[in-house]
Amino acid sequence: MQQFKQLTNRIWYQTPVSETDRPIVAVITGDERSLVIDAGNSSQHAALFLDEVEKHGLRRPDLVALTHWHWDHIFGMKQMAVPTIATNRTVEEMQKMLDYEWSDEALEDRIRQGIEIPFCADAIKLEFGKERDIEVILPTIRFTGELEISLGGVTCLLRQVENDHSPGSAIVYIPEERVLFLGDAMYADIFSAEWNYTVDQMTRLLDTIAAYEADYYVWSHGEAMTKEAFEQEVHILRQIIEVTQQATGHLSGMQRLYRELVGRELTTDEEETLVFFANGTKK
Repeated sequence: MQQFKQLTNRIWYQTPVSETDRPIVAVITGDERSLVIDAGNSSQHAALFLDEVEKHGLRRPDLVALTHWHWDHIFGMKQMAVPTIATNRTVEEMQKMLDYEWSDEALEDRIRQGIEIPFCADAIKLEFGKERDIEVILPTIRFTGELEISLGGVTCLLRQVENDHSPGSAIVYIPEERVLFLGDAMYADIFSAEWNYTVDQMTRLLDTIAAYEADYYVWSHGEAMTKEAFEQEVHILRQIIEVTQQATGHLSGMQRLYRELVGRELTTDEEETLVFFANGTKK
């Protein structure tokens, strides 16, 4: 069951749902306006979020900032019904979706073409059922690089970042609240035949994120992660990057080197991440 939680004085968020791939949707409440991060994966998802905003006496959203173009972050835009901000790359990817149909047959056809993946198609079917009133609405405010938005008493800094999951994504930093919204930027490329991370992309991303001082880091399909927990995740990723380079992407060598590095058997998550980086060396 989804929950609506207060993270800091000015930030509230709705928890994700894995079954239908609903990501976190959050609102930053300023003195003059409020901004929502991501639009949700359907009108129903967005409506539930807006109901919670009203129920908690928060300012109704004035703007939505999209972290990237994947369906689960944009299909609630019609229900949000406010100006939307996105990177130019996100808009370009959304433009490709304007003429898509969303029937079972259309989804299966795009899977055969390598445009869609079964994971997303299955989640769309669960979220929408048989009647799929899906409309892709293009953002009204587009940017490349960085964009600063004042909400009155609080600021949102949007920065375009390259990453394996969705190139041209945006992360959102709220300096007054010391919170960094990562979207899906930290996740693997799930649209290739073999899910993967690449050393260069992840290294650049981690270096970019390191420039921001935050107490919480929000992954769209997880939870708000404390600074200590996030730094541990980063430490693991940098260790795996190191062994990937040392073993030149050979999985068995990577596993051996990582076991020697940590002095124990590997966790399931570590095994998976090693596989993803090994896959990334084949690209």
